[in-house]
Amino acid sequence: MVPLEEGVKAQWSNVENTYQKRTDLVDQLVGTVKGAANFEQETLTGVIEARAKATSTQLNLEDASQLTDDNIAKFQAAQDQLSGALSRLMVSVERYPELKANQNFVNLQTSIESMEAEVLHERKKYNTAAEGFNSHIKVFPNNFIANFGGFKEKGYFKAAAGTENAPKVEF
Repeated sequence: MVPLEEGVKAQWSNVENTYQKRTDLVDQLVGTVKGAANFEQETLTGVIEARAKATSTQLNLEDASQLTDDNIAKFQAAQDQLSGALSRLMVSVERYPELKANQNFVNLQTSIESMEAEVLHERKKYNTAAEGFNSHIKVFPNNFIANFGGFKEKGYFKAAAGTENAPKVEF
């Protein structure tokens, strides 16, 4: 059980590292956008605040019981808030041709899009590791050993609320 639990922890660290790389790119993106004259300050402030909340919401892996559905949902909510703020930023950029022509901005935008795919991949790998661990500790006789050893079920990443409904496309 210990190697399986350590695998879950290691994969959680991969998830956090991927989110951290995305956060670092957001800092660079905000710095680039700040250079654009008259860019909407409210939009930038939203991204900066969401970034701060996303980086302050962390789970302590020394306490393996923190990887619960509720804690992962709180972590994911903070990350989703940053994703939403980034989406609003990208929509706002459409009104700034000088930004769209800035190669540094274009490179950062591409990197962030790539990071979003990497985040999804790492979350999926975490869920697979958690599933393997959870299945292992629920099977007889492992369930007795897990209970005695204090091994607790790990939570999963879930889809964001509302994603089960397809967006309406109107022309």
